[in-house]
Amino acid sequence: MKLELGYIYIEDIQFGPESKVEKKTLYVNKDELISMLLEDQNLKSVSVDIAKPGESVRITPVKDVIEPRVKVSGKGNIFPGTLAKVECVGSGRTNVLKGAAVVTTGKIVGFQEGIIDMSGKGAEYTPFSKLNNLVIICEPKDEISPYAHEKALRMVGLKSAVYLGELGRGIEPDEIEVFETISIKEGIEKYPGLPRVGYVLMLQSQGLLHDTYVYGVDMKQSLTTIINPTELMDGAIISGNCVSACDKNTTYHHLNNPVIHELFKKHGTELNFVCVIITNENVYLADKERSSDWSSKLAELLGLDGVIISQEGFGNPDTDLIMNCKKIEAKGIKTVIITDEYAGRDGSSQSLADADVSANAVITGGNANQVVVLGPMDKIIGHVEVVNTVAGGFDGSLREDGSIEVELQAITGATNEMGFNKLSAR
Repeated sequence: MKLELGYIYIEDIQFGPESKVEKKTLYVNKDELISMLLEDQNLKSVSVDIAKPGESVRITPVKDVIEPRVKVSGKGNIFPGTLAKVECVGSGRTNVLKGAAVVTTGKIVGFQEGIIDMSGKGAEYTPFSKLNNLVIICEPKDEISPYAHEKALRMVGLKSAVYLGELGRGIEPDEIEVFETISIKEGIEKYPGLPRVGYVLMLQSQGLLHDTYVYGVDMKQSLTTIINPTELMDGAIISGNCVSACDKNTTYHHLNNPVIHELFKKHGTELNFVCVIITNENVYLADKERSSDWSSKLAELLGLDGVIISQEGFGNPDTDLIMNCKKIEAKGIKTVIITDEYAGRDGSSQSLADADVSANAVITGGNANQVVVLGPMDKIIGHVEVVNTVAGGFDGSLREDGSIEVELQAITGATNEMGFNKLSAR
């Protein structure tokens, strides 16, 4: 399967009378976009704003971040099973508005959505401060259920990303990157001397506010299975969860999974990148046993020599992480796990809720309990009062001068467990 990603670089974003991409600037007709989004009768109001790198802007609470993309050729369409027909994606050409993103905010369903600062100390901890963000602010109708509320916000973000992505359909990309996979049989024949490596991608699936969707199916309803890595680049996996903001995988993370990109860079020279195994993170012990059994079984059936395992969330999912690691190692397959840590504000507590001696190769995205002070911003998009109750915040986090004292846990993407950040720990 061969996929070309055509990068159309976006260096600015502005509102205008016509939605278009011109000279690396993304222009958005906000009235047209709002009119389309208000077709969802669960929403009371929708407004649109812009947040650019370096501006004194704070966005909170953040529901999701999505990168605009459009299928130019090949089977299927972006976000199959959700906004598009259920058809296998991951081949042909997909154009990407690189440097732009849709961010959704507004009244929150729960308490875990986080903060994106576009400048200052907070901007250093989130990758989304570097993007030209179109922010969609949604307020649901009063009688709406939590499930309908979450879905409405999720769909608003995806629809907006598709709307923007379409603007890149007829544009010649500034750069084209090619990703190609071959069959397992072909890989064995073509790379006989290279170690066979797979990626076990753990997906949050613990219920409302903790769901991930694969081709439109809630992952908690699925057994562990195999997916082609290029399918993620076309939106086969989307985020429906909040978790803690620091280690939540947004839809943007899935579209740009750095583990997959790095494995492709080494494919054919240092290793044979065989496939991605996707598995869930359910609540009950029996479900964890079942899913980890299948992860190890598939790794063995595929004849893998090594596996990278990435987690999402913390606490309860630490058990899934260690089960996957322990059972795959027991098959004689070397593992590396990617996680983050909740080691207390002084860093002296146990980092994970579970552990095993087989987990002896660990990459950490930092300590989520580390406390930071975020300076006041000139402009707030969303509802800043929620920082007193978000995960990582506390009563008094929001100070009178507009500054915020929180744990890194409250900053979107700060300790991402795909390694989509700049932190680590010792």
